[in-house]
Amino acid sequence: MNSFQSRFQYYSKRKFFRFGVPFLLLMVGGSFGLKQFAQLRYTFSKKGALTVEEAEKHGLLMKKPEEVTLEGEYEKVKGLDIDNWENIRGPRPWEEGTTPQAKAGH
Repeated sequence: MNSFQSRFQYYSKRKFFRFGVPFLLLMVGGSFGLKQFAQLRYTFSKKGALTVEEAEKHGLLMKKPEEVTLEGEYEKVKGLDIDNWENIRGPRPWEEGTTPQAKAGH
């Protein structure tokens, strides 16, 4: 037992065992820890796109891809008047769902 204690005191005074060994353990242990976190990322990223049946099961109504086209959406946006608009601030959580303009009488 005395031999172990004297050896421990000898090595505990060395800089490599005081600073180098904990640093190496942290680096090696950290790489294994990061591996686990990265595995979570790839495990949950393999979820596919939401199908129409799954969306309807959750109460969402999706349009068919043929119904929505880039040209159709462009026609909708082209008809908007983007030059004349008014900036209206939304309600804050403490304002109970009313807009400040409605309180002021605008």
